[in-house]
Amino acid sequence: MAHTDGPPPVIAIVGATATGKSAVALELALRLNGEIINADSMQFYRGMDIGTAKLTLAERRGVPHHQLDTLDVHEDATVARFQEGARSDVDAIHARGRRAIAVGGSGLYLRALLDRFEFPGTDPEVRARLEARAGSEGPGILYRELAALDPVAAEKIQPQNAKRIVRALEVIEMTGAPFSSSLPTHEYAIPAVQIGLRLGYEPLDARIATRVDDMWRSGLVDEVTALTARGLREAVTARRAVGYAETLRHLDGELDADATRALIKQHTRRLARKQARWFQPDDRVTWIDAPAGAADVNRAADDALSVLEGADVR
Repeated sequence: MAHTDGPPPVIAIVGATATGKSAVALELALRLNGEIINADSMQFYRGMDIGTAKLTLAERRGVPHHQLDTLDVHEDATVARFQEGARSDVDAIHARGRRAIAVGGSGLYLRALLDRFEFPGTDPEVRARLEARAGSEGPGILYRELAALDPVAAEKIQPQNAKRIVRALEVIEMTGAPFSSSLPTHEYAIPAVQIGLRLGYEPLDARIATRVDDMWRSGLVDEVTALTARGLREAVTARRAVGYAETLRHLDGELDADATRALIKQHTRRLARKQARWFQPDDRVTWIDAPAGAADVNRAADDALSVLEGADVR
């Protein structure tokens, strides 16, 4: 693998949920004396374990994991804070002579870690005014305003995502420039090799169904119940996580168990397709077949190592 002098490139294992990213990253870390940096935004939250498929301490097999359990559920995850923390983790891992391996399906967070991505400041007064409008008028009106001001940004934001709509309008008002102009470019800030795990939608959907049923049996309802005592219902970000939002509705008596599981599966399938669409246009990602199961993780790790050996990092 050819790369410039200095630390080795960060290895990023990317792709849709339920493709086996955590298992492949762990196997690579064991082989390469590596440490893992989590880039799944919902795994930042303490206590959100079952519903995010977070590896248990035993499953991590002694491999250090960073950016896990960094927030309480009432706190708001921010890309800027993650960028600062994760890049510090990369520097510290390299200083120890080990390999940094980032893993996750939250594309914006991975881009913030790897790519040139500068964050405009904030204006508390502007943000408070926009948040008040989102609360009273609903996000739809603000979304239409964003679409008129910056259609490129609007295309990348879900119409119901009030948090991101408010942030985009805040930046536009502060800077006078489109919010889309502040989004990351496909240009590495630190050397990296991205390896994507591909899996067809039919087998992925079956895997998602099995995973959701396993989560339910493993105590997802009890986990969400415990988190409500720690502020999950009032949380801005955490309560919207797939698996948690639906289970809160179940606890409220709005959905029975079967309907809740079916809705979690539906929303997880939607999330997986969104993640796939995020990574597919990035021609810096080299795709390999996702592991077919636990017995196939070694094969996928072998394929990933072959990608690393052939990578030309500039």
